Amino acid sequence: MKYGKRTKAIAFADHLLIAVRAENVQETENFVHIDIGKISNWAKENKITFNEQKSKVMLVTRRKRREKTEVNIYLNTKLLEQVNSIKNLGIIIDSKMHFREHIITTAKKWSTLVHT
Repeated sequence: MKYGKRTKAIAFADHLLIAVRAENVQETENFVHIDIGKISNWAKENKITFNEQKSKVMLVTRRKRREKTEVNIYLNTKLLEQVNSIKNLGIIIDSKMHFREHIITTAKKWSTLVHT
């Protein structure tokens, strides 16, 4: 689903990722709440529910200047947990778009497999 140049929603099985491009955190929050409203209405019409306990928020930025980095996003009137890294379809990505955590985790798994 595309909602214009600022938002993209990607669904896979029971997994939904919403990516929003914005100039600052406040704009991000506004865009996300608009789009979550649209998606929630669609889900309600199709008898689908989203679990706010499993839903996470991650602010991805490469900016170095100091600005607000806390994002307040609500789903079903519940504040979603903000994380610094997230696993999406088996790949761990952090808020700086690095893959270090994914590489370390994968290396540990392989090391365990090789040495057993």
